[in-house]
Amino acid sequence: MLGLNQHADKVYALAQEKSGAASSPIAASWRRCLTKHGLAPEESRQPVRLTDAEFRETLAHSGHVVEEASSELDWLFGMVGKAGCCLVFTDSAGVVLERRGVSSEDKEFRDLGLWTGTLWSEASVGTNGIGTALADGRMVTVFREQHFLSANIGLSCASAPVRDHKGQIVAAIDISTARRDATEMIMPVLAQAAKDTASRIEINLFKRAYSGSRIVLVNGASHSGSALLAVDRDDMVTGATRAARLALKIDDMMIAHGIPASDLLQESQEREGSDLLEAERAALRRALSRNNGNVSLTAQMLGISRATLHRKINKLDLHA
Repeated sequence: MLGLNQHADKVYALAQEKSGAASSPIAASWRRCLTKHGLAPEESRQPVRLTDAEFRETLAHSGHVVEEASSELDWLFGMVGKAGCCLVFTDSAGVVLERRGVSSEDKEFRDLGLWTGTLWSEASVGTNGIGTALADGRMVTVFREQHFLSANIGLSCASAPVRDHKGQIVAAIDISTARRDATEMIMPVLAQAAKDTASRIEINLFKRAYSGSRIVLVNGASHSGSALLAVDRDDMVTGATRAARLALKIDDMMIAHGIPASDLLQESQEREGSDLLEAERAALRRALSRNNGNVSLTAQMLGISRATLHRKINKLDLHA
């Protein structure tokens, strides 16, 4: 591991190279920390800590997100907790709302600032898993010396953003370890675990937002498990997860204008016509059944003449 002074020198050197910032997400983040946030890698800096009142207000604002995340966080911590990892869940600003950790390691992580009510944005503590995942809008790993602040180079973090039913970032999941024997090879594994958990939370949030709708899986999309559409009783799309939006190239304006789910899912016109006939046939069968096969009562219930109903029965090969 680099010494603190060596680390600071490396940050200054690489962040000031435009080519480095362009080719490396970490270097680009370092550059933001220097030029946008006015931070210095050598400064002794702790995460901003919210007051109790501020934290209660922040937690209340994200209460529904925490509700949908809680069981998924428990599951994830069951997978990584015994490996010396701390798990935190933040809002879209990087405020830690929830955490999971082994009690024997709580003091170490609390001293590092990985505790409820602390702010882990890039502006607060420079390049870190949470803040950089939120800034870049994607899964990231930040291994030891990749942190901007020299004070944080003992940490290794894997983080992923969480998006709501409209694809907007509302939270982040972070798995952090301060173990000296942690290797860079384990980071992609932790990052994938964080990303998979984020996807499950996104599905929970989507189903919550569209609890009265039919949820349809978009087949063939990358990460198709989280590529979902919400469809109303008329087969019109009312919502789509970010994965579905990317796969189908749709946005809020298109959804508001009105899109038949069958059009998005590329069902053929022939199949659509067949589906309409089947739907009409099923509706007539149900109506006849409710009236014990009585054509007169069924026609009266449907508001059509007996002759019209007989024609439909013959057309659809139904026999009352």
